[in-house]
Amino acid sequence: MPTRKRVAMTISIPPDIAREYEIMAKTKGETKSQLFREMFNLYRQERLEDEFFRLQKYGAKKTKEMKLTEKDIERLIFEGR
Repeated sequence: MPTRKRVAMTISIPPDIAREYEIMAKTKGETKSQLFREMFNLYRQERLEDEFFRLQKYGAKKTKEMKLTEKDIERLIFEGR
């Protein structure tokens, strides 16, 4: 497996958060970098879900405004593929 490049980053956080972060990593048996990647991926997933639900809500509103049926929506989706 090829090695992946890494970029070192420096962040500044309050001492109490730093202590808690170190404890969390140690408790999980992970490095601080591993914990950060996990936290970042969870945050990214949450943002993607938020965007999905925002678009879903927008689509539902437009569907209602245009008085489209489920069959109409299916037809439009498959026409666009």
